Amino acid sequence: MMEDTAGRIMVRAAMKAPYLERDEEHRLALLWKENNDQNALHSITVAHMRLVISMASKFRHYGLPLGDLVQEGHVGLLEAAARFEPEREVRFSTYATWWIRASMQDYILRNWSIVRGGTSSAQKALFFNLRRLRARLANGTEPLSNATLYREVSEALGVSEADVAMMDSRLSAPDSSLNMPIADVAGSTERMDFLISDDPLPDEIVGDKIDVARRSLWLREALRALNAR
Repeated sequence: MMEDTAGRIMVRAAMKAPYLERDEEHRLALLWKENNDQNALHSITVAHMRLVISMASKFRHYGLPLGDLVQEGHVGLLEAAARFEPEREVRFSTYATWWIRASMQDYILRNWSIVRGGTSSAQKALFFNLRRLRARLANGTEPLSNATLYREVSEALGVSEADVAMMDSRLSAPDSSLNMPIADVAGSTERMDFLISDDPLPDEIVGDKIDVARRSLWLREALRALNAR
């Protein structure tokens, strides 16, 4: 599979890439920004793939392939390079971290569950912080009821208690098939029959296709640059 091969190539290249000193990083960033120098972009991104791999390893407990997480992180890295402003005197790794994490988190939200969840910033914060907050709150002297837990989390993250309860249910229970019959009778009603359609709107479909095309293009360009070396 092309994606698996791309992931392996990126990991191998990352392990061999040299670290960039601040002055060299700044020089390359200017070449990329002002002259669209593809070699400079390649040097910057390859030098920061260790950061991508390190961040991807922290998300492995969601059960998704490390190679896929690395590729999504690489997409975030390229997005950061496209937006980076070298004149601001901030290290690229500091700037890129947000974009890498955001790309990985979007991928996890799209693939972690068969049931579509919210993808707003508040829902993302809830998804990625609920377990941590639950563990921290549970370390108190007295056990917390679910009602108290949901109230504390909702106040901490700025979401509704209903959203907390729903996310807690999703994270606590494995996905069940939507085609599972409700009763043990042949031809009985399936869970799917009781769901309101959550199909994406036409503009969402177009947006998803654009994202897929953009990721494929960036991957092909990255592989071409790596193979050239």
